Amino acid sequence: MATLGQQKADQLAHETNVPTRDTALKSYFGAAQAKRDESLKAGSRGPILLEDIHFLHPRAAGAHGYFVLHTSLAEYTTAGVLTDTLRKTPTFVRFSTVVRSRVSVDSVRDGNWDIVGNNIPVFFVQDAIKFLDLIHAVKPDPDTEIPQAQSAHDNAWDFFSLAPESMHTVLWHVSDRGIPRSFRMMQGFGVHSFVLVNAKGKRSFVKFHWTPQLGVHSLVWDEALKLAGLDPDFHRRDLYDAIDAGMYPKYDLGVQIVPEEREHEFDFDLLDPTKIIPEELVPMQSIGTMTLDRRPAEFFPEVEQVAFCTQHMVPGIEHSNDPLLQGRGFSYFDTQLSRLGGPNFSDIPINRPVCAVFNNQRDGLHRRPKYFPNRFSEAPHPVPSQDGGYLPTAAPIDPGAVKVRAMGPKFQEHYNQATLFWNSMSKYEQDHIVTAYSFELGKVDDIGVVERVLTHINQVWMPLCSRLNDPMPVRKNHGVKSEFLSMQSPRNIFIPSGRKIAIFLLDGFSAPVVLELQAKILAISSIPVIVGPRKGNMTSGTSNWINLATHFTFETCRSVFFDAVFFAGSAGENPHYEELMMKNGLMTHAAREAYKHFKTIGAGGSAAAWLRGKALAGVIPRGEKGKGGVSLEAPGIVLCESDAEADVSAFTETFLAEVGKHRAWDRDVSDIAA
Repeated sequence: MATLGQQKADQLAHETNVPTRDTALKSYFGAAQAKRDESLKAGSRGPILLEDIHFLHPRAAGAHGYFVLHTSLAEYTTAGVLTDTLRKTPTFVRFSTVVRSRVSVDSVRDGNWDIVGNNIPVFFVQDAIKFLDLIHAVKPDPDTEIPQAQSAHDNAWDFFSLAPESMHTVLWHVSDRGIPRSFRMMQGFGVHSFVLVNAKGKRSFVKFHWTPQLGVHSLVWDEALKLAGLDPDFHRRDLYDAIDAGMYPKYDLGVQIVPEEREHEFDFDLLDPTKIIPEELVPMQSIGTMTLDRRPAEFFPEVEQVAFCTQHMVPGIEHSNDPLLQGRGFSYFDTQLSRLGGPNFSDIPINRPVCAVFNNQRDGLHRRPKYFPNRFSEAPHPVPSQDGGYLPTAAPIDPGAVKVRAMGPKFQEHYNQATLFWNSMSKYEQDHIVTAYSFELGKVDDIGVVERVLTHINQVWMPLCSRLNDPMPVRKNHGVKSEFLSMQSPRNIFIPSGRKIAIFLLDGFSAPVVLELQAKILAISSIPVIVGPRKGNMTSGTSNWINLATHFTFETCRSVFFDAVFFAGSAGENPHYEELMMKNGLMTHAAREAYKHFKTIGAGGSAAAWLRGKALAGVIPRGEKGKGGVSLEAPGIVLCESDAEADVSAFTETFLAEVGKHRAWDRDVSDIAA
């Protein structure tokens, strides 16, 4: 509940269109009190102090796997998991949204040694003392519980507009990064700067990155909206389908390492969780791979009861003075005390360390009383560091540091990296960002909030704001780009592996191209999905007679379930086949919808004429024929009107190459209303 002073400050900010909360607070309280929303620290860049009484106040899927190191970091750390290349480390991963309930959906725009991170490398706030405010602002209104699974409402954008430090993360949030194609094609970031310590006690800062071997790819907005209604479990199902099919998701662990003596050479603060370290300044090196190869045996005691915490560290890896990182450890532990029934949640099977560990927790669930010192040889006792016990190294603190609510001076700059992100996007990604802002702000009723957000957008760069029809003054663009931030960058991975590809067919379909395509899809570790008018077997034409079992019917799926679609024809064996296709509205809708979502579309035999003449009539021009009867009619549209072996082989090669591009972004979809 807001205090009178907070209410007055918010009112003042609204009435004067002041873009920053601190300015409003200073006007009401005076400059000295304006720092009340920063944690009490030992110096402006020092560790958080526990005496700060103000500070101490989802929807998911999970999978088991293992991590294998291929490049030792013994130069930087003593942590066995990062130095022993012969070790196979068991892992458990939980993918979850942030403020959504268990009855939410997967496709919303939103997020032992534990790396607790996000699919975005930066965070909304710099200090953990503001974390609760962020969560409360983004959650639904307490009186109506509206809206569910959306940030597009007044409270969220009111908070963002009064917290300029959030602008960088908000830009990532409304970009295509906010709606990933799947957990298997989503990066993971440790967000914070951690510290590595080697055997000589030398310290280095490190940022952790998980990069999927399938590349980083997204949904499109219309697709995400439809998936929310058609399959709220889309990402969870996709993850488990891939594991069941033996297409184990793999993620490479990358690190950016900055020796402690280089800490101050950047124009941003390494301790600021709203900033990235651009890879042009500190290259990322890949050091190992995590493979997810087993789904949970029972969802609740594994996925729901797992307890991740940033304070779960191993010798050789330590916390930095990042003010958000330090606070997250306390808040996670506090939440687990209430969520899991008491202090002994480490005895829940999913949370038990693989090595023998004792503790002195008591008076809670899961454990009998313990104490130390004691007369029992098997009872809990401290483990010396030389035997593997965790003992942080002596970390430097600024000399002469005093208790203060303050941040380092570099924490005060909030826009340069947001501009860097915008500059680095492709035209299509920039278009999507503008569309996302238009949707989000279109849901905000308080015009004062909208105006404050636009003020911040102008600080990022004018073209973004002018495209939202705002004429306010602008801050000059610094013009710097990074080739590592765009999902359209050649540095991203574009392969057809790991995809779900639908094969739509009717009785009497031509078998050669379907069988060849099905085999090639399986050969590249992708999943072919047969879609027909009914459950059961679909029968091919008279030559090469076969039956294929359907996975979906036209009624139980839509094109949004798949990365690409193929429509099988009859190759002249069935004169009524094209007529049946012409009358099938669901197949026509699937083609038009896939086209609108920039997906690769293939057609064989008589389905090619159907695609031109009915499904995409007037949309795709007649293309030049390629090898044999194969033609690339328009971006991502591949046709094969022949059953000749050479033509079928050329078609599957061309079709899957187009699938590997992920989307045909050059396609004009303005006339498609599917």
